[in-house]
Amino acid sequence: MSKVTLIGTRLAEPGTEFVYGGEASGCAGCPYRNQCLNLTKGRKYRVTEVRDGGQTLECALHDTGVRAVEVEPAPITANVAATSAYAGSRVTLEGPCPHTECPSHEFCDPDGAEFDEEYRIDEVLGDPPHDHCALGRDLELVEFEAPGE
Repeated sequence: MSKVTLIGTRLAEPGTEFVYGGEASGCAGCPYRNQCLNLTKGRKYRVTEVRDGGQTLECALHDTGVRAVEVEPAPITANVAATSAYAGSRVTLEGPCPHTECPSHEFCDPDGAEFDEEYRIDEVLGDPPHDHCALGRDLELVEFEAPGE
Protein backbone atom coordinates (compact mmCIF):
# COMPACT_ATOMS: atom_id res chain seq x y z
CA MET A 1 0.00 0.00 0.00
CA SER A 2 1.42 3.37 -0.97
CA LYS A 3 1.80 6.44 1.22
CA VAL A 4 2.14 10.09 0.29
CA THR A 5 5.21 11.83 1.70
CA LEU A 6 7.59 14.66 0.84
CA ILE A 7 11.14 14.00 -0.36
CA GLY A 8 13.94 16.03 -1.90
CA THR A 9 13.34 17.01 -5.52
CA ARG A 10 16.51 15.19 -6.62
CA LEU A 11 15.03 11.92 -5.28
CA ALA A 12 11.52 12.52 -6.60
CA GLU A 13 11.67 10.08 -9.53
CA PRO A 14 9.67 6.86 -9.91
CA GLY A 15 11.85 3.88 -9.05
CA THR A 16 14.18 5.76 -6.69
CA GLU A 17 14.82 3.73 -3.53
CA PHE A 18 15.89 5.15 -0.19
CA VAL A 19 16.07 4.22 3.48
CA TYR A 20 14.08 6.62 5.62
CA GLY A 21 16.36 8.10 8.28
CA GLY A 22 13.76 9.77 10.46
CA GLU A 23 13.70 13.31 11.80
CA ALA A 24 16.76 15.53 11.43
CA SER A 25 17.59 18.60 13.50
CA GLY A 26 16.58 20.87 10.58
CA CYS A 27 13.00 19.53 10.80
CA ALA A 28 12.24 21.39 14.03
CA GLY A 29 9.60 24.03 13.43
CA CYS A 30 8.98 23.10 9.80
CA PRO A 31 5.33 23.58 8.75
CA TYR A 32 5.52 20.45 6.54
CA ARG A 33 6.98 18.09 9.14
CA ASN A 34 3.80 15.97 9.46
CA GLN A 35 3.88 15.27 5.70
CA CYS A 36 7.62 14.36 5.76
CA LEU A 37 7.90 12.46 9.01
CA ASN A 38 5.24 9.84 8.26
CA LEU A 39 7.39 6.84 7.29
CA THR A 40 9.02 4.11 9.39
CA LYS A 41 12.61 4.91 10.38
CA GLY A 42 15.15 2.47 8.94
CA ARG A 43 12.74 1.04 6.35
CA LYS A 44 13.57 0.95 2.65
CA TYR A 45 11.06 2.63 0.32
CA ARG A 46 10.57 2.98 -3.44
CA VAL A 47 9.04 6.04 -5.11
CA THR A 48 6.09 4.82 -7.18
CA GLU A 49 4.70 8.13 -8.39
CA VAL A 50 5.47 11.86 -8.29
CA ARG A 51 2.29 13.82 -7.58
CA ASP A 52 1.23 15.78 -10.68
CA GLY A 53 0.79 19.48 -10.21
CA GLY A 54 2.48 19.44 -6.83
CA GLN A 55 4.58 22.44 -5.99
CA THR A 56 8.16 22.43 -4.78
CA LEU A 57 8.25 23.42 -1.12
CA GLU A 58 11.20 25.01 0.68
CA CYS A 59 13.16 22.74 3.00
CA ALA A 60 16.00 23.35 5.46
CA LEU A 61 17.61 20.01 4.52
CA HIS A 62 17.10 19.75 0.75
CA ASP A 63 18.65 22.71 -1.07
CA THR A 64 16.30 22.35 -4.06
CA GLY A 65 13.20 21.79 -1.91
CA VAL A 66 10.82 18.84 -1.53
CA ARG A 67 7.98 17.38 -3.62
CA ALA A 68 5.00 15.18 -2.84
CA VAL A 69 5.45 11.56 -3.94
CA GLU A 70 3.83 8.20 -3.37
CA VAL A 71 6.09 5.54 -1.87
CA GLU A 72 5.75 1.91 -0.88
CA PRO A 73 7.99 -0.37 1.16
CA ALA A 74 10.66 -1.84 -1.12
CA PRO A 75 11.95 -5.41 -1.17
CA ILE A 76 15.53 -5.96 0.00
CA THR A 77 18.09 -8.02 -1.91
CA ALA A 78 20.40 -9.87 0.48
CA ASN A 79 22.77 -12.80 0.92
CA VAL A 80 21.61 -15.50 3.34
CA ALA A 81 22.85 -18.96 4.30
CA ALA A 82 22.38 -21.26 1.31
CA THR A 83 20.85 -23.92 3.58
CA SER A 84 18.00 -21.51 4.46
CA ALA A 85 17.43 -20.02 1.00
CA TYR A 86 13.92 -21.18 0.10
CA ALA A 87 11.06 -19.01 -1.11
CA GLY A 88 8.63 -18.54 1.76
CA SER A 89 11.11 -19.33 4.54
CA ARG A 90 11.93 -16.85 7.29
CA VAL A 91 15.61 -16.05 7.85
CA THR A 92 18.00 -13.60 9.46
CA LEU A 93 21.13 -12.11 7.96
CA GLU A 94 24.36 -13.99 8.65
CA GLY A 95 25.98 -11.13 10.51
CA PRO A 96 28.35 -8.24 9.89
CA CYS A 97 31.18 -8.54 7.39
CA PRO A 98 34.30 -6.32 7.54
CA HIS A 99 35.21 -6.95 3.87
CA THR A 100 33.77 -3.77 2.34
CA GLU A 101 35.69 -4.29 -0.92
CA CYS A 102 33.84 -7.56 -1.62
CA PRO A 103 31.31 -7.37 -4.49
CA SER A 104 28.75 -9.01 -2.18
CA HIS A 105 29.18 -6.64 0.76
CA GLU A 106 26.10 -4.56 -0.13
CA PHE A 107 24.04 -7.78 0.01
CA CYS A 108 25.59 -9.10 3.24
CA ASP A 109 24.88 -5.77 4.95
CA PRO A 110 21.92 -4.48 2.91
CA ASP A 111 20.40 -1.03 3.37
CA GLY A 112 17.08 -1.20 5.20
CA ALA A 113 17.74 -4.55 6.93
CA GLU A 114 18.88 -5.31 10.46
CA PHE A 115 20.93 -8.31 11.60
CA ASP A 116 18.61 -9.18 14.48
CA GLU A 117 15.40 -9.06 12.41
CA GLU A 118 13.70 -11.96 10.66
CA TYR A 119 12.68 -11.61 7.01
CA ARG A 120 10.54 -13.70 4.67
CA ILE A 121 12.22 -14.76 1.42
CA ASP A 122 10.06 -13.83 -1.54
CA GLU A 123 12.39 -15.13 -4.26
CA VAL A 124 15.71 -16.97 -4.55
CA LEU A 125 17.86 -15.10 -7.09
CA GLY A 126 20.85 -17.46 -7.22
CA ASP A 127 24.57 -17.18 -6.64
CA PRO A 128 25.93 -14.07 -4.93
CA PRO A 129 28.24 -11.75 -6.92
CA HIS A 130 31.45 -12.89 -5.18
CA ASP A 131 33.60 -15.88 -6.20
CA HIS A 132 34.74 -16.70 -2.67
CA CYS A 133 33.48 -15.57 0.75
CA ALA A 134 36.39 -14.37 2.90
CA LEU A 135 34.45 -15.49 6.01
CA GLY A 136 33.84 -18.98 4.60
CA ARG A 137 30.08 -18.52 4.40
CA ASP A 138 28.03 -20.51 1.87
CA LEU A 139 25.58 -17.85 0.67
CA GLU A 140 22.68 -17.49 -1.72
CA LEU A 141 21.29 -14.22 -3.11
CA VAL A 142 17.59 -13.71 -2.29
CA GLU A 143 14.95 -11.01 -2.29
CA PHE A 144 13.14 -10.40 0.98
CA GLU A 145 9.46 -9.60 0.87
CA ALA A 146 8.76 -5.90 1.32
CA PRO A 147 7.48 -5.34 4.85
CA GLY A 148 3.96 -4.04 5.37
CA GLU A 149 3.31 -0.71 7.02
